[in-house]
Amino acid sequence: MGAGRRLAPTAEIVSWAGEHQSVLGCLRRLHLEGHAVTILPVDRCGAAVVGTFPESVGLVSTALANNEVGTIQPLAQISFAARGTLLHVDCCQGPQWLEVDLGSVDLASFSGHKLGAGSGGLLYVREGVRLDPLFEGGPQERGLRPGWEDLRSATAVAVALAACARERSLWATNAALFAARLRDALVAAGGILTGSVDRLPNHASAIFPGLRGEDLLLGLDLAGVAASSGSVCASGSLDPSHVLLAMGLTLDDSLSGLRLTVGPATGPEEIGRAIAAVQAVTRRLQVARA
Repeated sequence: MGAGRRLAPTAEIVSWAGEHQSVLGCLRRLHLEGHAVTILPVDRCGAAVVGTFPESVGLVSTALANNEVGTIQPLAQISFAARGTLLHVDCCQGPQWLEVDLGSVDLASFSGHKLGAGSGGLLYVREGVRLDPLFEGGPQERGLRPGWEDLRSATAVAVALAACARERSLWATNAALFAARLRDALVAAGGILTGSVDRLPNHASAIFPGLRGEDLLLGLDLAGVAASSGSVCASGSLDPSHVLLAMGLTLDDSLSGLRLTVGPATGPEEIGRAIAAVQAVTRRLQVARA
């Protein structure tokens, strides 16, 4: 928002249809404020379709990886196409599993809760990039946000990022093994995997044609397994996943999504219980449908 508001009204802002709603919501607000916004398509794996951006583009926003299906975005290709303009990367999904290279990035956002660091966050701003404040009233935070600095959150995020840098390789290796078992279980239960082979190592997601994601979630919740059907941030919503719709899935299939993710502390016992629960819940729902 702060970077977009500094652009001339004729400067175009570009993003993709599979981005997180926090990004798409900001773009909708900027559009209402008179800025030109273009939302580009994603492919059937949820990856950004990258072409040549017009000279009028002033800001490009993409994710490091898709939050719903785990597809890692072609950041090098996007960065090359966006050279000469501002590039924002939503890195919230990545630091635990991927090394984040900010060399070609102007703005990058990180979320504390994704790192186990609470509700704080971090915005990386390359030197020389100027932002409009979202709140007025004080000189704190370099004039960008008034009020006392949240030192506890800042410290928590810094410690969490240091832990990611130290433990990332081990976490990613273990998560990849566990997530592969979950994906095999989803397929064995009648699911069709979503996302790309080039995905976050902790992701397992699929659609279950003919079933409802909300029914799957309810059954898994009763079995003690935490899962989601779309974005975790919209877990109380019965709307179809905008990511799956953007990937070209039908409305019914977009309502049948299931996502399971592995954390750094996940162990083989939890994976075994999750697999057993997926098998039992899908079998019960498929029998009821028949």
